[in-house]
Amino acid sequence: MAKLKITLVKSPIACQPKQRKTVEALGLKKLHHSVEMEDSPATRGAIAKVSHLLKVEEL
Repeated sequence: MAKLKITLVKSPIACQPKQRKTVEALGLKKLHHSVEMEDSPATRGAIAKVSHLLKVEEL
């Protein structure tokens, strides 16, 4: 299965609490922090909810 590199490029401070929790659930803690995750429908759904805060690359 493919992997995704997800990077937080914009702060979630001004976002709704639900979106902040989604960023936390993806494992992103600080600005420009990156995580590698499996490409799954659940991951894609979370990315879609906060896509304006993230940069996503396929590995």
